[in-house]
Amino acid sequence: MSGDRPTLGQANVDLTSRGWVTTLCALGINLALGVLYSWSVISKGIPQEWGWSEAARSMPYSVACLVFSLMMVPAGRMQDRIGPRVVATIGGVLVGIGLLVASQTTTSAGFIVGFGLLAGTGIGFGYASATPPAVKWFPAARTGLIAGLVVSGFGLASVYVAPLATSLIATYGVPTTMMSFGIGFLVVVVGLSQFLQPPPKGYVPPGSAPAAVGAAAKKDDYTPGEVLRTWQFYLLWFMYVCGAGAGLMVISKLAKMAEVQAGVKLGFILVAVLAVGNGSGRIVAGLVSDRIGRRATLFGCFVMQAVLIVLLSQATTGTLLGSTVVLSLLSALIGANYGANLSLFPSITKDFYGIRNFGVNYGLVFTAWGLGGFMLSLLAGQVYDQTKTFTFAYYCSACLLVTAALASFLLKPPQQRAAGA
Repeated sequence: MSGDRPTLGQANVDLTSRGWVTTLCALGINLALGVLYSWSVISKGIPQEWGWSEAARSMPYSVACLVFSLMMVPAGRMQDRIGPRVVATIGGVLVGIGLLVASQTTTSAGFIVGFGLLAGTGIGFGYASATPPAVKWFPAARTGLIAGLVVSGFGLASVYVAPLATSLIATYGVPTTMMSFGIGFLVVVVGLSQFLQPPPKGYVPPGSAPAAVGAAAKKDDYTPGEVLRTWQFYLLWFMYVCGAGAGLMVISKLAKMAEVQAGVKLGFILVAVLAVGNGSGRIVAGLVSDRIGRRATLFGCFVMQAVLIVLLSQATTGTLLGSTVVLSLLSALIGANYGANLSLFPSITKDFYGIRNFGVNYGLVFTAWGLGGFMLSLLAGQVYDQTKTFTFAYYCSACLLVTAALASFLLKPPQQRAAGA
């Protein structure tokens, strides 16, 4: 269906400007959907009288991550077929309803339904509709930059959501905070969704290499079934589990980690600092990978992240690493390296498998993000309940990152693209 697509014959249309409008609106949608990353502040603000264990506090976030990633597959297919506008609108409605449902309950089960299932589904629909229409307006040489810009909004969201949530919870409590977020984000996402538009059929981005343009439709556009028959998909998937899971584990528990280990009770500041790194890391990694290649960029990010997480595990009260300044620096760098995954993996997916089915193909790859976040954030909560420390979760994450860094040496495009590696 082409209901969202303009025709090439429309008069007085500046297609380049339209591409940037789509990109900026997609970024704005992700700024709203990034409420997911404020969970460590929301979780910490849940009153003790509600009787939640640390594992129970992890569950809504873990379920949201898992559902978000699983919904990327059907949502990606829908946006490939009917366009991003309708799919993103559905996402905005579901996010709003989910947060409103969470505002009416004090149980972990209620938050799992509202924040985890409904909002998680909505985030998946909105996120799946943001990047594909934006990258289609620009040449392959700018894929990393555009993907990084769009997804940077998701990472930067905590810059404003974390302190806003902290202030609202302190003043009005968790239920009113969730209700306010539900109404606000429903309006923002649905409104901006109306401006998402893929390029017209036959559109060739300015600056595209003529040879690449001619080859793309012929042999570089893989169907989802063809993607699943390549070994590269499973390697990418494993690496994404490791890179995303390690970062999400820290994001979900950062406020608690800082308080337990270093006695730092300004967790919302660390969450906001991490968000700045998260958002900027996506843009920087996209730019760098356009220049030096995705594989080299991935390797550097994985190794650096493993080192940073080990350092974070040693950040205790009375040590240099446990000071607020150093913790803030570690948080920002961990956020940047985590955020790099969110621009590098969609870029690699487009590089390897083409643009025609990019929405659903990246949805398949993105399920790794959800599994990694679900497993490691839940692990962090469960281990803490048993040991009152996050040490095991830290070192488990570091080992996975080192393994992913080594696996990056095996990464190469499917055979039809091998010459461009």
